[in-house]
Amino acid sequence: MNLERRYQNVEDFAKAARRRLPKIFADYIDGGSFSETTLRRNRDDFDRYALRQRVLAPLNAKSDLSVTVTGRASRLPFGPGPVGFLGLYRKDGDIAVARTAAKAGIPFVLSTFSINGLGTIRKATGVAPEFQLYLDEDPAVNADHLEACRILGVDRIFLTVDTAITSVRERDVKNGFRSVDRMTPGLFWQFAQRPAWSLNLLRSGFPEVELVKGRAEFGRGAMAQAGNLSRRLDKNLTWDTVVELRKAWPGQLFIKGISDPDDAALAREAGVEGIVLSNHGGRQLDHGRSTVALIPEIREALGPSLALFVDSGFRRGSDIVKAIALGADYVLMGRPFAWAVAAEGEAGVAHLINLLESEIEITLNLMGLSSIEQLRRAGTEVLR
Repeated sequence: MNLERRYQNVEDFAKAARRRLPKIFADYIDGGSFSETTLRRNRDDFDRYALRQRVLAPLNAKSDLSVTVTGRASRLPFGPGPVGFLGLYRKDGDIAVARTAAKAGIPFVLSTFSINGLGTIRKATGVAPEFQLYLDEDPAVNADHLEACRILGVDRIFLTVDTAITSVRERDVKNGFRSVDRMTPGLFWQFAQRPAWSLNLLRSGFPEVELVKGRAEFGRGAMAQAGNLSRRLDKNLTWDTVVELRKAWPGQLFIKGISDPDDAALAREAGVEGIVLSNHGGRQLDHGRSTVALIPEIREALGPSLALFVDSGFRRGSDIVKAIALGADYVLMGRPFAWAVAAEGEAGVAHLINLLESEIEITLNLMGLSSIEQLRRAGTEVLR
């Protein structure tokens, strides 16, 4: 069955990915913190907003879905956000997502926790990725990351600030993710039950996180490195940290992980170009609010001049339309791209992008709109 018939939406990719991946990785992608209440709210709260259908409006033959934010153009109003360990879900998965994004004319954000590093992604795609920076407890490690960004032409960094305190993701605890640093009988059995994944990924040995490969303090192999990367996150992040990074980094600086209006107001004073409204996909504070419900308050606190990106819970083109109507500039998506590359590799990622693009265009047209710019100007008038 071809991809167009088999995969009609994001959930179809998720189901296929779960069938292909060992449980330890499927649960790592899917899971949230504690009771997973925030995880559920991220989806449920999209239903709070209905869209207005308008008819007999003059429409362009082809809708313009492009946006330009802080001087950087994107052919579509969404793109792949940073996802750790994409290269564990399929060999060179981070390269596959980055390369497909480049072909689609949308930016790609590489995680510090990615299997392939900045230089490899740049070589594979011909363009420098954007970079999600997790600050390590060792300033020398952070300096190395920033220097690599400068050398390779990275022009936008996303400083992630909501994981200095790591929450409990009960699925990961049960599976041993970040605590298993070697092959165990249970892990071997999981891998044996997924022969297609095992043959694809393990023929050249178990992958490593390229950005810390060769550093003894991080260990060897992605499983050990995952635990050490997490344990070594700088737990003393403050607004002074942001100010110091702003002085050290000449390119665009976004703060990722803001989900309170008071913090958005402080970000406005910190000299950054923008923020990512994010609750880390429901993986940090349990019983928090959904990001989509927070967009109007965050936009008001942030003001009109700073860029407002948003992630967490986005699965449909209509979700993206609602976010922009509420005041967001751009949507980052994590799990959908992880599921797509796990299920079908580069072809799956390309099909996912096409599906979302089509959903957005059809949704806009049924609302009597032909462009993202028209949607932005209309704002909440298109909502009920």
